[in-house]
Amino acid sequence: MKSGYKVADAMTRKPVVVSPSTTIEKCAEIMKENHVGSLIASERGIAEGIITEQDIVREVVAKGLNPKKTRMDDVMEKNIITVSPDKDVFEALLTMRDNNIRHLPVVDDKGGMVGLLTLKDVLKIEPELFSLLVEKFELREEEQKPLASPSEGICQLCGEYSRMLSEVDGVMVCPKCKYEMTHAG
Repeated sequence: MKSGYKVADAMTRKPVVVSPSTTIEKCAEIMKENHVGSLIASERGIAEGIITEQDIVREVVAKGLNPKKTRMDDVMEKNIITVSPDKDVFEALLTMRDNNIRHLPVVDDKGGMVGLLTLKDVLKIEPELFSLLVEKFELREEEQKPLASPSEGICQLCGEYSRMLSEVDGVMVCPKCKYEMTHAG
């Protein structure tokens, strides 16, 4: 499925970038000042790593590390997954879903960082794509919550609500779109 939007249309063009040697305390201050949930580590225009609020909680606070002495490059994710600015937003969202990430650095064909695509960026322009992510969410006390059936939701092809979605080639579709997909050609 194509959304009709390119990553370049939705991305944040000026993500907050810091040196990999920045302390975690300073990273947290910068996140607060800029109202962002992640920072990119870069010194030469190439994304060297990424750190999120979740990383700070799980890798620093929960492990009892000193945020005044711990540096970003001690705990940041160095094997970052990136996306091209000319990819469709739907493809980028699938990458996010499949890798359980919410921040995707955008790099050009020379490896230079040109932006950052966040889950919020995608959902702001294409809120109907939210259903793609629901299956990855971890819910506490899930058995006590009235959840929608896995076969209920928005068709990823036509965008219509259906109580009878089916998966065809990795895409959740309504009966009408399923018929069209399986009887095309």
